Amino acid sequence: MTATNPQAPLKEFQPKHEFFVGIDSDGCAFDTMEIKHKECFIPNIIKHWDLQPVSKYAREAAEFVNLYSKWRGINRFPALLMVFDLLAERPEVQRRGVKMPDVPSLREWVDTESKLGNPALKEAVEKSGDAVLKRTLTWSEAVNAAVADMVHGLPPFPYVCESLQALAPTADMIVVSATPGEALRREWEEHDIAKHCAVIAGQEMGSKREHLALAAGDKYPKDHVLMIGDAPGDMKAARANDFLFYPVDPGREEDSWQRFHDEVIERFLSGSYAGEYEAELVAEFEAILPETPPWQR
Repeated sequence: MTATNPQAPLKEFQPKHEFFVGIDSDGCAFDTMEIKHKECFIPNIIKHWDLQPVSKYAREAAEFVNLYSKWRGINRFPALLMVFDLLAERPEVQRRGVKMPDVPSLREWVDTESKLGNPALKEAVEKSGDAVLKRTLTWSEAVNAAVADMVHGLPPFPYVCESLQALAPTADMIVVSATPGEALRREWEEHDIAKHCAVIAGQEMGSKREHLALAAGDKYPKDHVLMIGDAPGDMKAARANDFLFYPVDPGREEDSWQRFHDEVIERFLSGSYAGEYEAELVAEFEAILPETPPWQR
């Protein structure tokens, strides 16, 4: 039996409208970044990777990478490697004699696999029997279980629902996310907004750049495609496809969505968003997130 291509819904998607909007989920449409990382990801990083002796520093590193830096919102597996690397070079960790996990097979998998999600990781574990990949899968599954148990009852940011309703008559919409698809479907369906999106694309369908390329690549004029996101990775995914980007500013999400609803939708649909207006918003956005951890400044 032939395995189903996880990217098929994106490849087979056909436009119904003249415009296309991709929307990130965690930290962009939903205020879920803090609770997921602080209550679900980080405790499981400390537990499953034996970082209890340096838990304080592990928490600082993981919060910096995933929430408060230019890497905010990246896929969990490269983010985990960044946490290890930041900890390995930190003097406080070195003085305690704590060695970071040796994970060459995980690094190789992250470098070579385009669909960085649990299904691809499970396949790699079954093929190789590699202990590091198996440990990574156990950690990732524990994160998903914690998210399913903890994260519910969190509505979209104000003006998200109103914006989706305003766009629905003229724009096709999909979710573009590095979150597992199961969690995305649960969260979007819980608040009855999944109905606005033709595809809910999570990490199993590839990178955000791939999501946009496959769903919208040659199906719309470039200036008729907009990506909405709260992280530099969202902007890179848009720019890699020559699409427009609307930033939801971390810490100013509600204001960003109100501005989108009140001003940007009309500008996007009328063709006056691109250029100076977009550039000003992007400049403000890029100034928010640092590249250097606070303990190195």
